Order: sequence, then C-alpha cells, then structure tokens
Amino acid sequence: MKRIACAGDSCVDSYDELGIVYPGGNPVNVAVYIRRLGGEVSFVGAVGDDAFGEIVTKSLKRKGIDISHVQELHGLTPVSYVRTENGNRIFVDYDEGIMTDYVPTEDDLQFLLSHDLVVSDLWGHLEPYLGRIRDAGVPVAYDCADLPFCKTSLLALPHTDIAFFSDDEASDRKIRQLIRKVASYGPKIVVAMRGATGSIAFDGRRYHTCAAVPCEVVDTLGAGDSFIAGFLLAHLNGKPIRECMQLGAENAAVTISYRGAWE
Repeated sequence: MKRIACAGDSCVDSYDELGIVYPGGNPVNVAVYIRRLGGEVSFVGAVGDDAFGEIVTKSLKRKGIDISHVQELHGLTPVSYVRTENGNRIFVDYDEGIMTDYVPTEDDLQFLLSHDLVVSDLWGHLEPYLGRIRDAGVPVAYDCADLPFCKTSLLALPHTDIAFFSDDEASDRKIRQLIRKVASYGPKIVVAMRGATGSIAFDGRRYHTCAAVPCEVVDTLGAGDSFIAGFLLAHLNGKPIRECMQLGAENAAVTISYRGAWE
C-alpha cells in the first residue's frame, strides 16, 4: 500500500469558552483523516515536552499513525485558540511555541523520501526542503490556507505538485483567476476550497467543480484538512480529479458534523 507523509506543525485547538482542548494542526489533521479513510500515513514534525505534546502524540498513536519521526523539543506545544459562531470555526489567536525552533533532521528528511507523497502547509517550516523532496521523485502537496501569495507560500509553490488554498468569498470568475495565478508558479493541480460553495480544481487544461456534501454543521474546524486528505488519498490511488474532489467533500462532511477536528 502506498504511504503518505504529513509533515510540519502540530498544535492543540483550545476552545476556551468550553474549557476543552483537541489535538490538531494541519498536517496532523490530514494524517488522521487519511488514516480514517484506511490509508497508510506518517506524521513528521515536533511537539513540546509539555502536557499538550503528550496529548498529541498519544492521540496519534491511538489512531495508528507512524510518529517515529516526531521530535520532542523543550518548550510549549503550539496552541490555536478557537471559538465557534453558528457552527463556523473562528481562529482567535495562535501561539507558535516550539515550532519557531523546528528544523527537520537529515534522518527525518530521508524518512520523508521513503513515502509516495509528502504533504505540508503554511506553518510547517518545510519550504526549504520541498525542492529536495520533489527532486528525489516524491510528489509534494501543499496547503496555502487563505494566503496563496504570501512569502511563505511563494517559496513552496515552485516545488509543489498539488496546491490547495481556501477562499469562500471570491466570485466564480475571481476564484478561477486566482487558481490560474497559483498554477503559474508551478503546481500541476490547484484546488480552491470554498466552504459551503464546494470546490474548484484546475489540472492545467480544464476546471473541475464539486459541490459540498449537505450535512448538519456543528463545527467547521478541520473541514479543509479533511477535504485535502480525501483528495490526496484518491489521487494517490489513481482516481480522476472529480472523484478525488468528491471523496474530499464526503470526508469533510463527516468532520464538520461533530465538535473539534478529531478526538
């Protein structure tokens, strides 16, 4: 079975109004959702040597995810402060903690090269290494979040095969222009995730659209990460883009039907 490596940041999502914390972070979430769909997946990154770091690593072990290349650094595990409003997750603040000092080791990088796909994100500090990963023949996916043209994203895009970004406000015409602009930096496939509007993908020749799957929305935290997980697992298994988008949408519908990214 093909394996995916999710590399970069981890954190806990803190719902202060409820007094609850959940393990999270984009690559961590993507890893959990890939595993939920039956994929083989590793997480490569770091946690702090605090209680929150222990929550993250124990939770990932319980999910059956390979964490053999998770560094434990002295300091605080990142915290993302979250609240919900009518089911929509709103990020209030973010404390980067030990991720400010995270650097993958040579052993970590060699481990990444043993996978069939590497996925990272805007906060994972993997941008200096994506070219090396891709040059070694391992495809790279990257989530630009809602900042596809920030300095960090622009470092990653020339070394990215599949790029994702989020925008639930732009018109259809504008979103297609943004997709084309992202594609001009190098990715072979670009996917815009548009929340309740669905998604649009561009493969260098034509656009593909997919509606969101109707469901009861409890908490949208993790929706985009779920979409990415479903899309990438289907893509790695040779499915057409439209089927990749559909699996992503179905996976997102599962996640937003409960509170928190995952437990």
